Amino acid sequence: MSPAERPTPPEASPPLPERRAIPGARLQPLGFETLPGWGADDLLAAFRVFRAGAAHLLERGAELRPAGAPNAPLLATCRAALATEPRSTQEARAFFEASFAPAEILPLTEMPFFTGYFEPLAEGSIERSPGFEAPILARPADLVTLPQGDTLPDAEVPLTSARRVADSLLPYPDRAAIEDGALAGQGLELVWLKDRVEVFIIQVQGSARVSLTDGRTVRLRYAGRNGWPYTSIGRLLIEQGAIAAGEMSLEALTSWLRDHPGEAQAVMRRNRSYVFFAIDEALGSEDGPIGGAGLPLTPGRSMAIDRGIWSYGLPFFIDLEKPLPNGGPDGRFGRWQRLMIAQDTGSAIVGPGRVDLFFGSGPAAGMLAGRQRHHGRLFVLQPRGSVSSPP
Repeated sequence: MSPAERPTPPEASPPLPERRAIPGARLQPLGFETLPGWGADDLLAAFRVFRAGAAHLLERGAELRPAGAPNAPLLATCRAALATEPRSTQEARAFFEASFAPAEILPLTEMPFFTGYFEPLAEGSIERSPGFEAPILARPADLVTLPQGDTLPDAEVPLTSARRVADSLLPYPDRAAIEDGALAGQGLELVWLKDRVEVFIIQVQGSARVSLTDGRTVRLRYAGRNGWPYTSIGRLLIEQGAIAAGEMSLEALTSWLRDHPGEAQAVMRRNRSYVFFAIDEALGSEDGPIGGAGLPLTPGRSMAIDRGIWSYGLPFFIDLEKPLPNGGPDGRFGRWQRLMIAQDTGSAIVGPGRVDLFFGSGPAAGMLAGRQRHHGRLFVLQPRGSVSSPP
């Protein structure tokens, strides 16, 4: 297709109203020329990720964890993306600049905070056996996930899932009750792993690849949670003085839990949230895990957002420190300055400036993801023509 034949991006409409407010933050409209590193990013790669999400939105593809519905301007931009085939970063940049208006997200309390996550690799067994004593559980039949924004009435804390008992909805067993056998005898065990620490880490990450003793590899995808609020045990250990704040990482957390088996169970049970999984037979080995939006995640381009504030498919530009392999040439960190796409969510991802960045699969990705704990700058690319409510 020649340049003259290629569909052109939609014409730019006037900038969005200044200082458009969203819950817990305000938005400060800016020009693309003010985004640090905008001109250096590989926006063709970002466009491909955005386009895949656009197709999923327009097809109304199934979501693992439903988010707010996209507004009409975002859907119109998605249709424009499917009708556009940029062949270079320059053409992709022209599409984004014509289709979106950037605004910096300025939370009312603190700067945006970024963490990282990944898809762990683990060894496991289909049968319980010596060395494989901790189960990954499938979603129970009596688990009811409440609609987004709803909680169980009269519960002691906000519960987003419930247990159906006859015609009633009751609080679902928490982590301690489940580990003590509250769901035993239902045949929910999908695979058995090394220990509860490994199960816990996989539940926090929301996915895993498990190499089985019979030579097969299975992919675990999120299938629901018991609805109890998520509690960060890393934060608890910092507050207790067990791990210094500057030394906290996934490696440090995992090591502490395994080095303190007598205390680890009680600490992990402080996080009463419990995640269930399914085995995903459809994913290829080259595919990323399935995110909340219902499509495979892309390392370095997919990110998790608060689904109660933002819709899936929105582009965000980030500017912050990032960990580098082996510490990097400057000691420890480089810089993230790139366009990301909202394709996932998480129980700990709460607030307009709270973001989780997907690093990929395996130990190397996990090492980097575990060191990503930084404040930075966050910009949302709003579809031109958006109204006063968040997209």
